[in-house]
Order: sequence, then structure tokens, then C-alpha cells
Amino acid sequence: MTALRAGSPFPKTDVDQLGGGTLTLGAPRGGHDWQLVVVYRGLHCPICKNYLAKLQELEAEFNSHGVDVVTVSGDPEEKARSFADEKELTLAVGYDLSVAQMKTLGLYVSDPRSEKETDRPFAEPGLFVVNAEGNIQIIDVSNAPFARPELQGIANGIKFIRSNDYPIRGTHEA
Repeated sequence: MTALRAGSPFPKTDVDQLGGGTLTLGAPRGGHDWQLVVVYRGLHCPICKNYLAKLQELEAEFNSHGVDVVTVSGDPEEKARSFADEKELTLAVGYDLSVAQMKTLGLYVSDPRSEKETDRPFAEPGLFVVNAEGNIQIIDVSNAPFARPELQGIANGIKFIRSNDYPIRGTHEA
């Protein structure tokens, strides 16, 4: 696993997107100059379903701050589609994030506990805010499904950062 650091360039990562085409993590779309990348565990995770439903509620707010919102998991297309359909998501959903890509993003990777859970290794939650320079403004990587940043707080924080030219924090090198 490569630990990404606040202020470092976000490694642009291409994945397939539900609905067709390629989704590039770290490359804002739709006229936005920042991007929020949310990595979720997959269809088997009930916490992820609630988290992404909340993210969808806040997507317009993120967009109003110039932030493109994308999500991704290691699920194959059919599981990603089931996840999106179950929660009626219209968010950009990437799928088939490989274990190598997960490690490049500095994510924790878990093996399934049983076939009931899922059939492949999967990423634990991660959240990245990529600024207009392509650098990591905010990073939160967890090794468990229970620890995730509160999304309204992230939206409020981005608004503050952008309104006050607030610097990237956590970059001190000892």
C-alpha cells in the first residue's frame, strides 16, 4: 500500500463507469475544477448504501462549490448496477477498481469473510478531495466500514477552504 499524503498529486485513475465510458478519478468533470472521490466497499456493505444515499442528497451542494462528485468500488459492473439501482443513485459510479489501483490510492484492502459477503478482495472506505491543481486537499482513508467523515462537514469545509484560500493542512515534514 502506498500512503498518499495531503498536498501530493492525486494519482489519476481510470475505471469503467456505469452507463458506459471511462471515469477518471482525479479529473473533475462538468465544468467543475475540484473533485470529491468517494471509495465505497461494495454492494455487500449496508453502511455504504446509506453513506452514498446521503452523498447523493448533497451532490448539488458540492457542485455549487465547484466540486464534481464521483464514487467507485471494486465491484464488477452487475454488482455496481444493483447497488446504484437499489439506492436510485444518479451519482457517477465507477466499478472494477483493481487491487493494484486500490493500493496506488493508499486504500486498505480486505478479503471477504465468506462468499455471502463478496467474492473478491475489496477496498475499505476512502475519501479524497482533489483541488484545481490536481493535489489532495483532504484525505480520509479507513481500515473499517465504521469510520468515515461526515459528508455535510466535508461540504462545509470545502466551502470554507475555497472562500478563504485556506491552505492544505497536515503537510509538515519533520
